[in-house]
Order: sequence, then structure tokens, then C-alpha cells
Amino acid sequence: MNSPRKGVPIIIFGAALRPDGLPSPALVHRVNAALSFGQNSPNALYIPTGAVPQAGRTEADVMSELLKNAGISDGQIIAEQTATDTFDSIVACSKILQKQNIKNQSIMLATSPYHMPRCLLLMKIAGWETKAIPFPYASLQGKTAFQKFYILTHEVLACAWDALLVLLWRIVR
Repeated sequence: MNSPRKGVPIIIFGAALRPDGLPSPALVHRVNAALSFGQNSPNALYIPTGAVPQAGRTEADVMSELLKNAGISDGQIIAEQTATDTFDSIVACSKILQKQNIKNQSIMLATSPYHMPRCLLLMKIAGWETKAIPFPYASLQGKTAFQKFYILTHEVLACAWDALLVLLWRIVR
């Protein structure tokens, strides 16, 4: 059996790519938050997750490229290429963490502030100890009041639904 991995695991949750396959500001900010945190964590393991493609590239592909451009080695990146939503990311990243024999340590999460409560809750239900990476960027800047209401309402409803799905996944796995 492998010994537990040294270095903090950092899951970076995807955000929609632009139609041309370039990263959205939200995606860039999530990666930058992870990189900023990871500077103080030698041997950090970056797990970018997201498989919704645009122009032949997935969110995980684009985030991996951004990480490599910032000097992160291939050996520190495990791109999760199957998840098309937050629930899928929780399940797929849980499998990666188990395969890497990661246990008894906090899993760091990088995502936008409006998305963080759902990610923290779902990872907790999935059995992981997690912490939020500070996010020093404005996440809903430029959005209308209706857009903000829609995003926040979506998160509340998705949180309840995804929590149920994660509970069921834990029971049947």
C-alpha cells in the first residue's frame, strides 16, 4: 500500500470557457487563487476539474495549461477530465484523492465565493476535511441584480439537490 501523499491537494473547480476555448475571467481567478495558495505549499497537488468542452478544449485542459505556464510541473497536476457539473467533480475528485492515498489531511478548494459553500458542503458529505482557499477577486462584478439573484438562487437549489446526490452516492458505493 502506498504511503499518504505529502503536499496539500488543491481542487480547482471549473468555470465555463468562452466559445473559442479561452478561459473566462472566473476560471483564471480560480487558478490564480490556487496558485497563490500553492506558493506556500511545497509539492502541492493541483486537481483541476471540468470536462465541458469549448473549441475542443475542456476546463481541466485550460486550467492545466495555465498551471504549467505558471511553472507548475506535470507531476503536480492531475487533470480530472470527466466532470460536467459540481456533483460529478466531487465524485471524480474523491476517486482521485483515494487513488493518491490522500487521507488525514485537509483538501483545499479553489472556486468563486458564491460556489464555495456548495463545494465545501458536498466534499464534507463525501467524507473529506476541506478548507476554502482565499479568493481575492470580485466574483459577481458587472452582473445585473437579476443575474446575481439567478446565480445565487441556482447555488441554493443546486446545493440541496447535489447534497442528496452525494449522500446517495456514499450509500451505494
